[in-house]
Amino acid sequence: MMLTTAGRVLGQLRGDRRTVALILVLPCLLLGLIAWMFEGTPVLDQFGPLLVGIFPLIVMFLVTSVATLRERQSGTLERLMTTPVRKGDLVGGYALAFGGLALLQALVVVGFALLVGMDVAGPLWLVVVVALLNAVLGCCLGLAASALARTEFQAVQLMPATIFPQLIVCGLLMPRDEMPEVLEWISRAFPLTYAVDAMQQIAVGAEWADVAGSVGVTAAFIVGAVVLGIVTLRRRTP
Repeated sequence: MMLTTAGRVLGQLRGDRRTVALILVLPCLLLGLIAWMFEGTPVLDQFGPLLVGIFPLIVMFLVTSVATLRERQSGTLERLMTTPVRKGDLVGGYALAFGGLALLQALVVVGFALLVGMDVAGPLWLVVVVALLNAVLGCCLGLAASALARTEFQAVQLMPATIFPQLIVCGLLMPRDEMPEVLEWISRAFPLTYAVDAMQQIAVGAEWADVAGSVGVTAAFIVGAVVLGIVTLRRRTP
């Protein structure tokens, strides 16, 4: 049932060219603009790995939350939940479908970043793994957030409310050890903090052993978001 759900969702997305373009083209376009603006400087090498991790998370959060809410509003979820399909099958199916898209997105974005000149001192496969985890995290957070929204506009509004605070305190704008102590402690409760920390270390040559802790915490947040999505799943939006 989980695989059937995943296949149905992928079939719907395959016919939605705008969504596919948003997932695959938009992050590459933004990275290309940055590479063009700062050509001949180390900016892309320094911030490229961070953006490779952040862009997929934002895009997949938006796509997943809106797509899930649309299915609830159309009555699809209500019809499915009158069958023997369990909540775990539904959420797992959505996670598998969007996770597959996340893998494709991670490969495309990392490949494009390398094409436009990004140089990473650490293993390239680690960059792909962290980018994939970020994209999957965005999917799972989007699944959980869709339960709080009643309209697609509200789902879009949840994206900055969920992502922007994490961007401010994750260490992207300022090293976390230079922040006020309260903000530094708050940053530890956000999943994006660990993803950014892993990317920062990989950019300067870290190996798997150096980032295993951050990757593990990110994976734990993914599991938590999936569980939250199962618990909060409703048949339809009131």
